[in-house]
Amino acid sequence: MNRSTPRMIPRIALTATAAVLLSLGLAACGGDDSGDAQSGDSPVKITIATFNEFGYEDLISEWNANNPDIQVTQKKVGTWDDAKENLYTKLAAGSGLSDIEAIEGDSMPAILDQSDAFVDLTDPALDGRWLDFKAKAATDADGQMIGYGTDAGPEGICYRSDLFAKAGLPTDRDEVAGLMGTWDDYFATGEEFIKKVPGTAWYDSTGGTAQAMLNQVANPFEQDDNTIDVENPELEAIYAQLSKNVADGLSTKLPQWSDDWTAAFQKDGFATMACPGWMLGVVSGNADGVKGWDFANVFPGGGGNWGGSFLTVPKQSEHPDEAKKFAAWITAPEQQTKAFEAIGAFPSTVDALQSPEIQDATNEFFNNAPVGQILSDRAAAITVQPYKGPKYSDILQAFQAALLRVDDGSNSPDESWKTFLSDVDQLS
Repeated sequence: MNRSTPRMIPRIALTATAAVLLSLGLAACGGDDSGDAQSGDSPVKITIATFNEFGYEDLISEWNANNPDIQVTQKKVGTWDDAKENLYTKLAAGSGLSDIEAIEGDSMPAILDQSDAFVDLTDPALDGRWLDFKAKAATDADGQMIGYGTDAGPEGICYRSDLFAKAGLPTDRDEVAGLMGTWDDYFATGEEFIKKVPGTAWYDSTGGTAQAMLNQVANPFEQDDNTIDVENPELEAIYAQLSKNVADGLSTKLPQWSDDWTAAFQKDGFATMACPGWMLGVVSGNADGVKGWDFANVFPGGGGNWGGSFLTVPKQSEHPDEAKKFAAWITAPEQQTKAFEAIGAFPSTVDALQSPEIQDATNEFFNNAPVGQILSDRAAAITVQPYKGPKYSDILQAFQAALLRVDDGSNSPDESWKTFLSDVDQLS
């Protein structure tokens, strides 16, 4: 399934500027974008604001055909960056939001910090619907569920079997999985690979690999009380390892999502990459015509989740009950399964993972890999979710910037780390 759509670009996290706008309550210009949701109308008309691709077009048509009393219109923008600016501007203004607003996963901590602006979606009938980590990520300190989970991002490893063969490495999925049970194993295999296939890096980017590793750290940047702590052994070890890998030639040194990174798919630029389910479409799109890609049921160190969004109902909505009803329906297992079939958005609901549509799904581009089963296994392997406080996304951006300075050679690892610490101090 080709998912080379705008949704495949990274979902950019909440910026400090947007958060400041919200905290100051600065009103901004702009008309009321709540659309057709007007009190007293029959039918009730509600809007849902999404970004990139959620696979909702056919589902909304299905709902509208079966629910003449509640009619839904989708408002879609290209990226989370666009959606985020609109969201925070209109939250500050106190009006103008859609009845349902989609939120990118890494920005949910900031939303939970402002949960008074959103409807409590808690419903005992939905207990146990979502994977535990997904439900927890949308629940505030008072136990209120502020968002209903859409997709999830369990991760496996995409690899070029033809380049593995060239290096004398196994190519069978199960054997490949056996090569990379830990990050030490993964990097050691990479060192062996680059000796045999000079000119080809082991993995696609330092930043993408950093994201994958951070997804397994319980407190990468902040403690559970939101105290910032970036001088911790786990974060320092990741930075040191990835900096060493740059010097050793394991990374392409290319910024993920850059034009050069995209071009590397067509140039045998690298042999492996961390792949959440939505990344499969990125690979097949960028590597169109390239033979040899496969997908292994393994992720170094266990499990990890990268990506996934939520649906929220702002208290600005004039029809919160109808909005909640629709949000519950479109995030139900049956609808999540249909979204997976439409665009490959991997479900976050427990029952959807067991459906034949998911379990039996294969991907022709990846040598007919059983992607549904692999991603289900990878989802079940997730035992750690990073604690994401209000500053998580800003610190993550600073950390990625530090690694980019090492990649491009503008700073030594020590120099760049000191700049990172200074940048974080300014966020405190």
